Amino acid sequence: MARSKSSARWLQEHFEDEYVKRSQEDGYRSRASYKLIEIQEKDKLIRPGMKIVDLGAAPGGWSQVAIEMVGDNGRVVASDILPMDPIAGVDFVQGDFTEDSVLEKILETIGSDKVDLVISDMAPNMSGTLAVDQPKAMYLAELALDLSRQVLKKNGAFLTKTFQGEGYQEFHKDMKTSFQKVITRKPGSSRARSREVFLLARNFIS
Repeated sequence: MARSKSSARWLQEHFEDEYVKRSQEDGYRSRASYKLIEIQEKDKLIRPGMKIVDLGAAPGGWSQVAIEMVGDNGRVVASDILPMDPIAGVDFVQGDFTEDSVLEKILETIGSDKVDLVISDMAPNMSGTLAVDQPKAMYLAELALDLSRQVLKKNGAFLTKTFQGEGYQEFHKDMKTSFQKVITRKPGSSRARSREVFLLARNFIS
C-alpha cells in the first residue's frame, strides 16, 4: 500500500529531526528523552536516590534519563501498553493503564513506600480528529493525576504531558488542589506545531 502524503511528510520530518539524530548519537531510545532532559535542566526535578514512576514509558526514553539521574540508590517503576526492552534498574509493567488490573499491578510493583516523582508522557493513538483525540488525552492525564495522588510522598512532584484544548484549563485547576505550585513547560524538543505542553506540579499536599 502506498504511503499517504501526510505519512511520507512525517517520515521525512522525523528522519531529518535534530533530536532524532541526537538520540541515535547519544544512545537514547527516543527523541522524547530530550524533553525530560530540558525540563530537568530548568527545574532540577530529579535527584540521586529518588523513587520515580514513569507512565507511558515505551520505548524507554524517559526511563533511561530517570534511572541515570537517580543512580544506584534510586528506583524507577515504568509502565506502558506497549512492550519495552529491559533497562537495568527499571521495573517494567506492561498493560493498559486504563484497566484496574494493570493499575493494581503497578501499585503492587511500587510497594508500600511512597514515591518522590510521577512522570507521564502518555498519549492516545491519535486519529487526527480533535474532538476524539482531546478527550482521550485528557482522560489519560486525569488517570496519571489520580495515581500520583495515591503514591506520592508529601512535597512530591508530578510531570505530565497534556494537550491544549477542551478540558485543559479544568485539569490545570484540578492539579492546583493537590499541589502548591503548577507550571507549564514547552521544551524546545517538543515540536512547535504540536499542541502538547507539559504541566509540572510541585510540593504535593498529602
